[in-house]
Amino acid sequence: MPLQMTTQWRLKMTPRQVFWLKVLIHSVSFIFVGQLVYLTLTGSLGADPVQGISHYTGKAALNTLLLTLCISPLAKLLKAGMLVRVRRLLGLYCFFWAVLHLAGYAALDLNFNWSLLIDEIISRPYLSVGAVSWLILLALAITSTQGIQRRMGKHWQKLHNWVYLATLLAPIHYIWSVKSGLIEPIIYILVALGLLALRYKTFLKGLPVKLNTIRVK
Repeated sequence: MPLQMTTQWRLKMTPRQVFWLKVLIHSVSFIFVGQLVYLTLTGSLGADPVQGISHYTGKAALNTLLLTLCISPLAKLLKAGMLVRVRRLLGLYCFFWAVLHLAGYAALDLNFNWSLLIDEIISRPYLSVGAVSWLILLALAITSTQGIQRRMGKHWQKLHNWVYLATLLAPIHYIWSVKSGLIEPIIYILVALGLLALRYKTFLKGLPVKLNTIRVK
């Protein structure tokens, strides 16, 4: 059944269409994993393949994170509530790429020297920021199941709002990690800020009443 758009910009989606959208997300993700393997095996990641792997997996995690943050505004714009059903899947793929990003750094750069990894995270600000973002994604992935969501109740949403901090820290980690070519990470920061700006009402709800209430005299 084709997607139907009404004159009021309402996107009607069926569970079957959501299923095929998830299939598409899986397929695209597998293609990018395959591309990473191919580039690695053929030595096509540049003069420094370790840096190439880190850059590829980091950008994949960041792209997927930003794409995940696009789902709610898009679902609201198109009045397509069913669209949010793919958000969890995208979030898990974001964490998957973040795991590969950290694993590549720990294995290829530090040879699984965990004490050195901790020292690096503490001493290097861009790694500290990245580690905080990674831990947030870990917490969100662990608590993403419906069973845990029911047990946590209202606390689940409060925890998952931390994704907004990860959305801000991830591009900061990116821009601090590069020595040249700042245009691309700056674009990521601007996109992240734009997605967060769309949620200003959510942030206002978290402020004290005296701060989020504007009185006109």
